[in-house]
Amino acid sequence: MTRTTLFDLDGKIAFVSGASRGIGEAIARLLAQQGAHIIVASRKLEGCQAVADSIVAEGGQATAMACHIGELEQIQATFARIREQFGRLDILVNNAATNPQFGHILDTDPAAFQKTVDVNVRGYFFMSVEAGKLMREHGGGGIINVASINGVVPGQFQSVYSITKAAVINMTKAFAKECAADGIRCNALLPGFTDTRFASALIDDERIREAVLRQVPLNRVAQPSEMAGAVLYLASDAASYTTGTALNVDGGFLS
Repeated sequence: MTRTTLFDLDGKIAFVSGASRGIGEAIARLLAQQGAHIIVASRKLEGCQAVADSIVAEGGQATAMACHIGELEQIQATFARIREQFGRLDILVNNAATNPQFGHILDTDPAAFQKTVDVNVRGYFFMSVEAGKLMREHGGGGIINVASINGVVPGQFQSVYSITKAAVINMTKAFAKECAADGIRCNALLPGFTDTRFASALIDDERIREAVLRQVPLNRVAQPSEMAGAVLYLASDAASYTTGTALNVDGGFLS
């Protein structure tokens, strides 16, 4: 019996934003292990380069690029470079996000609100637009948006972040519908409570952590690597008939 090649990504070019640490880094490493050339991206080149160098040292293929997805000019410049250097893009993982405010919804700071929308909504949208244009030229591709369970059930004192993640889920469905004819699939990953620096303010607070875990049937915090397998599925030929879906990887929180 021969093994399946459904999860092989040999020859694919994959862009992962927010890949210098956490969930993004775990995704980048797994996709590289399956044969993809990874464009490791984040705001600061130094962190991206360290991850890219590590992937190459392990026998993979990776290139580091600095890109702040909250800045439209940087998105456009990044895709101009991708077009020039690689000529194509097969996989986009929109993972970079921000959540600068933790507090009551009535105390929302306008600057924090705007920053969250600029990165989490506008950034994902125009990253997907630029990637979609490039994918369309080469017969299609796959876009995976890292949303959150907060997009379904708003997190306490995380109102703006939760609202933007709900927008990402709907955005995913919109791109899926309109880009299917171009061979482009678009899906969302909804991580649950995951041990990352991004979520450290919640995880390190024992009271909050225990309150959340009481709602998680698996009764533990996830590791970033546990999110990567779902993205591999969504990026691979195994998901060739999967588009417009929001895949919960949450230990049963939303069940």
